Amino acid sequence: MNETFGKGHHLHLIDGSAFIFRAFHALPPLSRKSDGLPIGAVSGFCNMLFKMVEDNRGPDAPTHVAVIFDKGSHTFRNDMYDQYKANRDEMPEDLRPQIPLTREATRAFNIACIEKEGFEADDIIATYAREARERGGRVTIISSDKDLMQLVGGGVEMFDAMKNSRIGVEEVEAKFGVGPDRVIDIQALAGDSVDNVPGAPGIGIKTAALLINEYGDLDTLLARADEIKQPKRRQTLIDHADQIRLSRDLVTLDCHTPDLEPLEDLDLREPEEDALLGFLAKMEFRTLTKRIAEKMGAEMPEISEEGGGSEGASSPSRSGAAVAAQDIPFDAANYECVSDAAALQAWLDQARERGYVAVDTETTGLDEMRADLVGVCLAVEPGKAAYVPLGHSTGTGDLLGATERAEGQMDMDEALAMLKPVLEDPAILKIGQNMKYDLKILSRNGIAVAPIADTMLMSYACHGGLHNHGMDTLSERYLSHTPIPIKSILGSGKSQITFDKVPIADAVAYAAEDADVTLRLWQLFSMKLHKSRVTTVYETLERPLVPVLARMEMTGIKVDRDHLSRMSNAFAQKMAGLEAEIHELAGRSFNVGSPKQLGEILFDEMSLDGGKKGKTGAYATGADVLETLAAQGHDLPARVLDWRQISKLKSTYTDALQDHIHPETGRVHTSYSIAGANTGRLASTDPNLQNIPVRTEEGRRIREAFIAAEGHVLVSLDYSQIELRILAHIAEIKELQQAFKEGQDIHALTAAEMFDVPLEGMDPMIRRQAKAINFGVIYGISAFGLANNLRIPRADAQGFIDRYFERFPGIREYMDKTVVFAKEHGHVETLFGRRIHTPEINAKGPHAGFAKRAAINAPIQGTAADVIRRAMIRIPDALGNLPARMLLQVHDELLFEVPEDHVEETIETVRTVMQTADQPAIELAVPLTVDAGKGSNWAEAH
Repeated sequence: MNETFGKGHHLHLIDGSAFIFRAFHALPPLSRKSDGLPIGAVSGFCNMLFKMVEDNRGPDAPTHVAVIFDKGSHTFRNDMYDQYKANRDEMPEDLRPQIPLTREATRAFNIACIEKEGFEADDIIATYAREARERGGRVTIISSDKDLMQLVGGGVEMFDAMKNSRIGVEEVEAKFGVGPDRVIDIQALAGDSVDNVPGAPGIGIKTAALLINEYGDLDTLLARADEIKQPKRRQTLIDHADQIRLSRDLVTLDCHTPDLEPLEDLDLREPEEDALLGFLAKMEFRTLTKRIAEKMGAEMPEISEEGGGSEGASSPSRSGAAVAAQDIPFDAANYECVSDAAALQAWLDQARERGYVAVDTETTGLDEMRADLVGVCLAVEPGKAAYVPLGHSTGTGDLLGATERAEGQMDMDEALAMLKPVLEDPAILKIGQNMKYDLKILSRNGIAVAPIADTMLMSYACHGGLHNHGMDTLSERYLSHTPIPIKSILGSGKSQITFDKVPIADAVAYAAEDADVTLRLWQLFSMKLHKSRVTTVYETLERPLVPVLARMEMTGIKVDRDHLSRMSNAFAQKMAGLEAEIHELAGRSFNVGSPKQLGEILFDEMSLDGGKKGKTGAYATGADVLETLAAQGHDLPARVLDWRQISKLKSTYTDALQDHIHPETGRVHTSYSIAGANTGRLASTDPNLQNIPVRTEEGRRIREAFIAAEGHVLVSLDYSQIELRILAHIAEIKELQQAFKEGQDIHALTAAEMFDVPLEGMDPMIRRQAKAINFGVIYGISAFGLANNLRIPRADAQGFIDRYFERFPGIREYMDKTVVFAKEHGHVETLFGRRIHTPEINAKGPHAGFAKRAAINAPIQGTAADVIRRAMIRIPDALGNLPARMLLQVHDELLFEVPEDHVEETIETVRTVMQTADQPAIELAVPLTVDAGKGSNWAEAH
C-alpha cells in the first residue's frame, strides 16, 4: 500500500500535450530508419522527460509525479458550445502516429500516465491540484499554459520548462492584471481565439483587467454594465452578457474530474531497466539509450546498425526507411486473404499498435457515386499486406440476373462494423493513394475515414510539374517496381469484367499489392516532404482539401433534365442553320465536321493563304488556323468556328450532362482532380463543369440548367481580378496596387496610362484593348495571340505590348527574374511555397517560348489557386451550423446551395473567409475583393 498523500509531499503534474507539441515543432523531423515511422516528437518528449527527472533530484524533488494527456477531441465543453476549438488545425499527419508512443514512453519511464475521455488534461490537472492542496501537499504544474494560471496560489505554482522559470501569483498578476482568483473573469471577457472562446467582442485582456479591478468581479460588472460611461463598451457588455457567461463556463477548469487514479498511486518510482531501455532501443534512439544506460549502470542494448543514428538529426537524402522499402521484395505469397473475423482483428490490432495503416478499396467501377464496394486492402509494414474480399461473385447467376456469391469472404456488414472503429479512430493514420476516392466509397458504406495521408498529394507537393502522380508511375519511379496491370486482371474491350467477377486468389495479389506500394511510398515521401521543404504546402493546401472536396462531390448539383433536352434541340437547329450558311459560302455541300474536307475547301478550292499540310497529307484546320483566317476577314472560317462551338456545347454539355444525372440523387456529381494541373488549379472531370463559356449566350443558357433545390437558392462568390491583384503584388507595381486599394476600374486605368486618354468618357473599345493586354500579359501572350484576340494587325499588337512594358517596367523585371530563377533552380514558387517544376525551361527551339511563359505565369496562377484552396479548407468550419452547402469550384468562383432565409448570412461569412484567405501566411499589398450573386439557377447567381 502506498503512503497516504499529505503534508510534506510534493506533486509534479506534467502537461504531456504541451511537451508533445513543443517537441514536435521545436525539432527537425526524424523517422525510424527500420520502417520510416515518424519519431521526432517521441524523441523530444523522451529527452524532456529525462531532463525533468534528472533536474529534480535535489531537496525540492517531487514525491509524486504524473504526466497528464488529452484524450480525444470531444469534451463536455463541446456539448456546451459546439464551436469550442472548432478553428483548430488538424493534427499534422507526422505527429498522429506518435501520440500513442508518448504514452508508451511515459510508462517506460515508470511515471503515471493519466488521461480521461470527455475531459481535457487541464481539468485533470486542476482536480489533482485541488485535492493535493486540500490534503496539505505542494503542487508544481510543469506547463506555461495560461489556462492553468487560475490554479496558482495556496501551495500551487507553475514551472515553464522551456524558459526554466517559475510562475507564481506575481507572474500571473503581471500577465493578466489581476490575481489568479480573477483570471477566469478576465478570460471570460477577453475570450480565446486559439480555443474559439467568444468572449466580449472588442474587449482584450487590458480592458478586461480595468473593468474587473473597478467592479470587483464579473457578475457585478454585468449587473452594473449600464453604468459604464463608454457607449460601445457598455452596449457590448449588455448585448453579449449571455455569451460572456458561456465563455466563463468554457474557461473554468473542472476541479472534480471523476474516477481518477488516487494521488497515492502517483508516487515517484525509478524506471525499470528492461522496460525503459527496451523502449528506447525499439525507437532506435541510440544517443539517449546510451546516456540512460550509462546512468543506470546497465548494458547498452543492441540497436540494429540499419536503424538508430543521432535522434533529432534531419533525415538523410536516401533514408534507411527508403532503402528498406525498396530492398524488401514484392512477393504476393506474403499477401493474406482475410476471410474471417479473427484474421481481420489481427490486422486491426497491428494498425492500432503502429498508429497507421495503408488502406485501399476495390470496387465495381470508377464512379464513386455508383460503384459498389468489392473489397478492402490493408498494409502495416512493407512486404506484408492483406485483402479482405467482401463482394466477389462466381460470375454465374440465375435467370433474373442475380449472381452467386463466391466462397471464402467475410460478411460485408460484419467486416465494415469491425473496420469502422479503426478507420474512424483519430489516433490511427489512414494512408491512401488518391484517398478522396476511398473516402467517398467508404462514406457511402457508413464509415467517415479520418485522419488521412495521401501519397498522390505528397508526390504532387514534392514533384509538381515533373511527372504524373498515379500509383503505377510513382511505384516504377521511386520503388523500381511495376505493379500488376489492371488490364491483366479485368481484361479489355468487350471481354472486360468488373472487379467483383475477378477470382479471389487473383484479386488478393493485385489488391494487396496496391496497399503495400502505398505504404512504401508514404514512408519514402514522408521524409521527402521535409527534405524538399514542402511539408507546409502538403499540410495546409493539399491534405485538408481532400475531405472538403469529397463532401462537395457527394453533394452534387441539381440539374433540370428538360431544360437540357430543349437546349440540345435548339443547338441542333442552330447547327443546321450554320451548316447551310457554311455550304453557301463554300459553294457546295461537305461534312463541316471533317477537318480534311474543310482544309480542301479553304486552301484548294478557295485558295486562302496559310494552308499547311501535316504528315497525313491533310491541311491543318485547328482553331488557331481558323482564328487567323477569320481575323483576316474571311466569313467561312468564322462560321465554322461558331459551328464547332455549338457542336462542342451540345455534345459536351446538353447531351452528355443528361447521362451524368444520378438516378437516385437527381444531381450531377463532378469529380475534382487535385493533382492534375501543375499550378495547383483544380480540374473538374466526369463531367467537366469548369469550361462552360461565361460570356456567351449559349453558356449562360447551359448554366440555367443548374438549379437550386426547392426552398433554396444558388449563391456564387467570385474573386474579382485575383490574378491581376497578385501580379501587382509580386511585381510591386505601385500604380496598380494603389488603383486596387482605391477600387478603381483597373482596365480603364491601364488604358489611360498606356494610351494617354482621360478616364472620363473612355471609349469602350480602348478599355477592351487594355483589358485584353492586362490578362494577356499574365499568360505571356505573344503579339500573334493578342492580334487574334483583338482582331488587329500583329504590328499594332506588338506596339501595345511594348508600350505596356514601358509603362509598367516592374512587370518585365518580374518576368526576367522569374525566368532566371527557374533556370537556376528548376522550379518556380507561389507565395505560399508551392513548387512548380520547370523541366523544359532550358529547352531550345519552339518549346523554349512556351516553357518561359509557363514559368512566368505559374507563380501568379498558382498563388491564386492556393488562395482559393485556403478559403475552401476554412469555409466548412466558418459556416458552422449555417445550412449552406458548397457545391462547385470554378477556378476563382465558389457556388453554394443555401436555404432562402440564410442567404445574406452565408454571403457575409464566406466573403470574409475568401477575402482573408491569404492571411496570416502572407498579406497581399492589395485587397482581395469578392463579388457575390444569388438566384434560382447558376446563370442568375453568376
